Amino acid sequence: MRQPLVDDVVRLVEDVPELELTRGETGVVRSTWFAPTLAYEVEFESGRNHTCTRTLLRAEQLVVEQALDLADSIVH
Repeated sequence: MRQPLVDDVVRLVEDVPELELTRGETGVVRSTWFAPTLAYEVEFESGRNHTCTRTLLRAEQLVVEQALDLADSIVH
């Protein structure tokens, strides 16, 4: 499985209780961090209270759910 890219939809594979995020929730990768270790800034939207949560996650905490299709993003 490939590593997430910016704008990919990803799914949590474990709970993040301190942020009230649960396994199975989906979010969008907004940036990639390389130092001090590889991490992904992911934005989650809460339908319950209409807020967004952004957090840094390690690669093993998420899986790519829907990859960005580069062919669809090219403007002719």
